[in-house]
Amino acid sequence: MSELLSDIALFGENIPWLEGIRSRGRNAFVMPTAKTEAWKYTKLHVLQRDDFVYAPSKFLEELEGCAEEECDCGCEHHHENEECTCGTHCHCAHRPKLYIDLPFDAYQIHFYNGKFMPLYPALPVGVEVMTLMQAVVEGEVQNYLGKYIDLQSYPFAALNTAMLEEGLFVKIDAGISLKKPLMFIYHTQTEQHLLSNIHNVFVAGKGANISVIEYYYHIGDNKDCYFNNIVNEFYLSPQANITHYKFQNEAFKAIHIALNYARVRENAFYKSFCLQKGADLGRNETKIDLLQEQAKSQVDAAYIMHGWATIDTTTDVAHLSPQTISDQLVKGVVGGQAKGVFQGKISIVKDAQATEGHQLHRALLLSDTAEIDVKPELEIYADDVKCSHGAACGEIDQDQLFYMRSRGIGEEEAKQILIDAYLLEVINRIDNEQIREWILSNV
Repeated sequence: MSELLSDIALFGENIPWLEGIRSRGRNAFVMPTAKTEAWKYTKLHVLQRDDFVYAPSKFLEELEGCAEEECDCGCEHHHENEECTCGTHCHCAHRPKLYIDLPFDAYQIHFYNGKFMPLYPALPVGVEVMTLMQAVVEGEVQNYLGKYIDLQSYPFAALNTAMLEEGLFVKIDAGISLKKPLMFIYHTQTEQHLLSNIHNVFVAGKGANISVIEYYYHIGDNKDCYFNNIVNEFYLSPQANITHYKFQNEAFKAIHIALNYARVRENAFYKSFCLQKGADLGRNETKIDLLQEQAKSQVDAAYIMHGWATIDTTTDVAHLSPQTISDQLVKGVVGGQAKGVFQGKISIVKDAQATEGHQLHRALLLSDTAEIDVKPELEIYADDVKCSHGAACGEIDQDQLFYMRSRGIGEEEAKQILIDAYLLEVINRIDNEQIREWILSNV
């Protein structure tokens, strides 16, 4: 739909290489149809509208305004996004309260209605966060942005690229181990049909170790209709470790489409967990290239849905070198007339011997009208490999339900206990106990 390609002025139109990247995005963007193989199970009828609103960023003005007004304030709450109590006119008095209480410590970084809010806590030496456009101007991101994602295969990444402006560049120096996670909190509160294209780039130096959390947090009317279109790029140097958590809890009429792309080098490890339980249409897509020996990835996900929602989990892990390892576990719970989609692919090139790749999807159906579409794939051109894939779906065990009800537990409570127990297998793969408990409390 050409309506999604807004004709608006974007920062950096005078930077040739940036405009070249945007041009490739515009040329590659084609709305998927029922005949598009990668999208045949996920219908995009919710995007058939022409009234999406896209607000361009003014990040330089925001940064200058923040710095200027903070100098006159000195309020201790500035970096917590809390309400000022100093009685002085200051910039944060005009901002919504964004800081949220969590059962664990984290460096909170906030977006509000798709725009970065330039107030965040001081980060340790060796960890640098800047806006994506600042990284463009300073040349920090030129070796990564637009280099590796196949825009022909990822149409909404192409749309994101065409409208490239909002997002962050995060760089972790070699040997840095961050004790607290970086937490990106995306607040949305809008009556408009807001379209947000956010593009983040993470670069982990040799031996670096960090955790990143994404939390999509709707704070407006639950009937708000908006579209968050997200691209995250992760670049892992040798021996680096990135653990990526995501909790997608959008409004029930929202659209959420995300691509997470990771390039993993020798002895590096990219590990992710995603919980999806919001949005009318939610698709979390992961593309991983295991580039060198002993590169590893683990992709875990859980989804919970009711009503008429469609939740899609799509993965594509490419073993491009010998002795690489990947593992995937996805579990879903689907009720009402909702639809769950899982498409998982493992590909192993000819020379990638001594490789190991595993994939498993399981789903629990709570109603006769719920639907699951599953397409697991193995594409193997090497002969010395250990690979497996499987898919299964079923219903709640009525004997277990009867047993619990006979012990005085109400039907709905008993069902929730069984659902929690069903999802524990994948949630327990989260290493951090506090984050694991937080995810479990939101199931």
